[in-house]
Amino acid sequence: MAELEIELFRCRSDNFGVLLHEPDSGRTASIDAPEEQPILDALARRGWTLTNIFTTHHHQDHVEANLALKTRFDVEITGPKNEADKIPGIGFAFGDGGQFAFAGHSVEVIETPGHTAGHICYYLPQDKLLFAADTLFALGCGRLFERGPRDMWQSLGKLRKLPNDTVVYFGHEYTSSNAKFALTIDPQNAALRDRVKEIEATLAAGGHTAPTTIGLECATNPFLRPDNAGIRKHLGMEGAEDWEVFAEIRARKDKF
Repeated sequence: MAELEIELFRCRSDNFGVLLHEPDSGRTASIDAPEEQPILDALARRGWTLTNIFTTHHHQDHVEANLALKTRFDVEITGPKNEADKIPGIGFAFGDGGQFAFAGHSVEVIETPGHTAGHICYYLPQDKLLFAADTLFALGCGRLFERGPRDMWQSLGKLRKLPNDTVVYFGHEYTSSNAKFALTIDPQNAALRDRVKEIEATLAAGGHTAPTTIGLECATNPFLRPDNAGIRKHLGMEGAEDWEVFAEIRARKDKF
């Protein structure tokens, strides 16, 4: 079983596109399908043929190219069980704990309601890969459109438990804004301050802030740290429950 290859690129105004390729079988999956042409360009650049789309949630900027790519390549489209009726071209639907194989590599489905009601993440434990889409960003998390903060905190808790060396690909390049906000929540975090400098340098050089890791997010992402004593003191919420602190952080980000 060969090591998986990954192609990361930009789509639309701020989406990330990701292709996942297994060289022995030639199978190639697109994580979501934000926009057809950038995906076609990435496939051509690598000489790959699309065989699968792994859809994370129903928002248009993640499914727009599903049908066009299915028509062009006859791909298999996998998506969230609890949003199956909203996913164009879906053929296979999975809920929390679902498992399937991609060219011999095990894929586990983690349901993470919050951003949408049925959002799922794709976790490849042997490859130490997580495709988190709009649940977890670098230094951020998705807006709560269809579920409340208690649900989203529970979803993020599932991701926090993954091994620290899990490599995380996410759906949008929001990291500059997220970094500025994170400093307002966790200003005494030296690791965060160092990371913000690295992010600024990366973006100034035209680079991407994806991927990240679970360990890095747990150390610096305020949305994964509502149990941190320094954050609680800064917010004046020492006696609150974790999800309540998370809710306050999310509410502040919505107004930032």
